[in-house]
Amino acid sequence: MERRIFGIETEFGCMVRDDAAGSPEQVVEAVKNHCFYQKHWGLIDLHARDYSFEPARSGGFLLNGGRLYIDAVGDHEEYATPECTDIFDVCRYNKAGQWIVQSLLNDLGLAETASFHNNSVDHFGGHTFGCHENYLVEMHDEDFFRASFNYLLPFLVTRQIFAGVGRVGGHRLNFSSMKNSVMTISDYDVDYQWVSNFYGVEIDPTVDFQLSQRADHIVKTISSRVRFNRAIINPKWDSYYNFSNLHRLHILYGEGNMSDYATALKVGTTCVVLSLVEDGLLGTEVEIRDPLETLRSVSRDPSWKWLVKRKSGGTIKAVDLQRIYLEAGKKRLAGVDTQTDWVLREWEATLDALETNPLTLANKLDWVAKHKMYTEFMKSEGVGWQDDVMQSLDIEYHNTNRSQGLFYGLEELGEMERLVTDPEIATATVAAPQNTRAAARADIIKKLLDKKSKDYVIDWDLVYLAKNRHLDLKNPFDTYLKEAESFTKGMS
Repeated sequence: MERRIFGIETEFGCMVRDDAAGSPEQVVEAVKNHCFYQKHWGLIDLHARDYSFEPARSGGFLLNGGRLYIDAVGDHEEYATPECTDIFDVCRYNKAGQWIVQSLLNDLGLAETASFHNNSVDHFGGHTFGCHENYLVEMHDEDFFRASFNYLLPFLVTRQIFAGVGRVGGHRLNFSSMKNSVMTISDYDVDYQWVSNFYGVEIDPTVDFQLSQRADHIVKTISSRVRFNRAIINPKWDSYYNFSNLHRLHILYGEGNMSDYATALKVGTTCVVLSLVEDGLLGTEVEIRDPLETLRSVSRDPSWKWLVKRKSGGTIKAVDLQRIYLEAGKKRLAGVDTQTDWVLREWEATLDALETNPLTLANKLDWVAKHKMYTEFMKSEGVGWQDDVMQSLDIEYHNTNRSQGLFYGLEELGEMERLVTDPEIATATVAAPQNTRAAARADIIKKLLDKKSKDYVIDWDLVYLAKNRHLDLKNPFDTYLKEAESFTKGMS
């Protein structure tokens, strides 16, 4: 891909099947502690990264350059990939996170009584949790990029036709009453920081199946607030990714794809569109009337026609709206490199198949794989979409346990296209990408672990050691390996 840094953050759902394992919060805590204190797969934070959301010892950086930590909003086990520049690398490191949390669960002897799920919704409890994406974007003029969100949002709300993970059923939000809410209100004060409104989450029996797990819960296009103000884009003007005129774009509206193909296509097409936005190559031809309404209507359309209301009037199919981005991408980026050409080629082939027969993509896209599997199950078992067993199946599709997860069952049968191999994923659990600053961070972490050091501060863009020694890692494209070697010489 063109020069860009990106990564994925996944909040894993935790299900406890036997109270003897403890509460989900206790399981999450035990897994995190086991990672850093017994397995020594990384260095735990000795300082508070954020006193409310990431207090001291809530997680840390791993040997692969990524992070494992407890998200204080909802007490989820969360994994962030290291910085990547290659879409297949981000697939490897995304899967590595699933392997890491499952390995820790196995090691604790909890695999039969608790499970982690790479999904984004609690069907029965009404909660939603995220799979977020980070992209380094060029912002010579912050006002220009903010204005350009009108050109980015139509892409983001319609890419679910290939990036959506699919879900059984639906939720509806009630802003006037909590009477029929299926969501338990958290006891943790941190969950409500900056909350300006509350709402109830109710089961919506009018929906059998939809493309997105998150669409029903998104209430803002852009918002810096967290709970009850879930947005498509969450501005984070922090220092961790800032370099020169490049800044982090934090996309909240993403979902936990199990498919390598869907993950690569999601990240790759988004990179292409961001290049178009940066170069000012998109205009009113892509603008739509209401991104939030489009998000939900496309997700819930049982006809799979996916009509979108245009800002200029009339409608356009989501497939055709995506083609506008595709054609602009081909003019701007065709031939730039082999990976971009792969994205453009597969994007076009996917849109062609979605237009003619989406079911032919059952070996590539999560939502199609689910729909095919669930339809066959209902036919053989004589059940319907609204039966509880269907929502249970939906959860199990995302189970990170390879001996239990339905996705992994499909993969074992050769019914899902793979882009990365098991040996590559295994390597990604313990080794960082060698073309970003994650390489230096991982090298320093390994040496600190070997020395059993207890005096350090590690972050995405810097490392502090005792005696006021520090190494800046401002440029995410630089490996800093030579600097890391010098920095760690004579380390006590």
